[in-house]
Amino acid sequence: MFDIGFSELLVIGLVALIVIGPERLPRVARTLGFWFGRLQRYVNDVKADISREVELEDLRKFKSRFEEAASGVENEIRSEVAKAESTFAAVGAETSAAAGAPAEAPAEPGLSAQTPVADGTAQPAAVAPAPAGPGQKTAV
Repeated sequence: MFDIGFSELLVIGLVALIVIGPERLPRVARTLGFWFGRLQRYVNDVKADISREVELEDLRKFKSRFEEAASGVENEIRSEVAKAESTFAAVGAETSAAAGAPAEAPAEPGLSAQTPVADGTAQPAAVAPAPAGPGQKTAV
C-alpha cells in the first residue's frame, strides 16, 4: 500500500519520541496499534462481504441458467410426448377405421387376446411360449 521502508519508520519514531516525549510514547504507540488493528479488521470484513456478494450473484446467475435449461428440457419433453400421443391416436383411428370396428381395449393379463380378421370376426392370437426356468430345456 504505502512504500515505507525501515529508515522512514526510524525517522518517524525519532520525531515521535522528541514531540510526544518518552513518558507518553508507549501509550500513544499502543493506542495507534489498537486503531490500526481495528482499521485492518474493518477493511478485511468489507472485503469478505464484497466477496460473498459476488459469489452470491454468481450463484444466482447459475441458478437462473439452470432453471432456464430445465424448463427448456421440460418443454421439449412435453412437446415430444404430445407428438407421440397425437401419432398414436392417429394410428389407432386409422387401424380401427381399416378394421371396420371400434378399437378394442388391450387384453388383461391372464386372458387370451383376440385379433380382428378382415371379415369382422375375431380369432385367438398366438400365445408365445413361457420362458424356460432354471434346469429346464428349451425346444429348438
